[in-house]
Amino acid sequence: MVKPGTAALAAAAWMMGAVVSFSLMALSGREALIQLDTFELMLYRSLIGIIIVLTMGGIAGTLGQINLQNMKLHITRNLFHFAGQNLWFYALALIPFAQVFALEFSFPIWVALAAPLLLGEKLTKPRIFTAIVGFAGVLVVTRPGMATFDFGVLAGALCAIGFAGSYIYTKMLTRVTSVICILFWMSVIQAILGLMFAVLDGEIPIPELATMIWLVVITFTGLSAHYCITKALKLAPAIIVAPLDFLRLPLIAVIGMLFYGEIIDIFIITGAILIVCANYANVYWENKQQKRMLATNGK
Repeated sequence: MVKPGTAALAAAAWMMGAVVSFSLMALSGREALIQLDTFELMLYRSLIGIIIVLTMGGIAGTLGQINLQNMKLHITRNLFHFAGQNLWFYALALIPFAQVFALEFSFPIWVALAAPLLLGEKLTKPRIFTAIVGFAGVLVVTRPGMATFDFGVLAGALCAIGFAGSYIYTKMLTRVTSVICILFWMSVIQAILGLMFAVLDGEIPIPELATMIWLVVITFTGLSAHYCITKALKLAPAIIVAPLDFLRLPLIAVIGMLFYGEIIDIFIITGAILIVCANYANVYWENKQQKRMLATNGK
């Protein structure tokens, strides 16, 4: 049981797991896309995911928590996530890692705008401030108007809306169902969607051995990332959890430099510093507020 005064810090720890998982998924995704398109990738990832979820659920004895309740929320959540994830993988194949992640990181702004309406969360001044600072860091990294616009940039920008919707509806689901149920229906619904779109070109290739290994890594890291996010959302509001994902930017920039020779320039470094500082301030203020509330309730 997490104490109220440490809930924000615990949520931050879970989000660090998501940061590492998403970074490894990006690396694996770029390699898998050498053979597969994004829909085929999502199909195979989801099929492997079903096997993993059922296996882990059987070991943990939690399969009984999977049910048909709240299917409207599950479907809506996965429509947003499927769209966002496909656009994300598509962008990975066309533009540098750091640019993809920077464009994606506009999604906390959408979360901040939608959370008060859909989740009843408060949009406080500290949260507004840290969101603005974080987004300013994103703008420094992307430097709008200084690069040639292409479909990779468009996909990276649009995936943010899909991920914001996924965050919002994941938060709704954490109030009414279990993590294993969320992960199971994520895998099943997205396998169906992946199959529907993958067959449009008339063929679905069988992955080569190297590609299959990358698909397994994508599946494990995708599930672990969503597990970490779901756990974090159970501990803290969505507009606190979402900006923590900004920390992926400096990590993925290093991965891009080491594995693909992508350049880390002063703009990426400066933007990353702004983003990290914004997230640290966000966690600090939220933790301080929770401690103040705990002290007040204890009087």
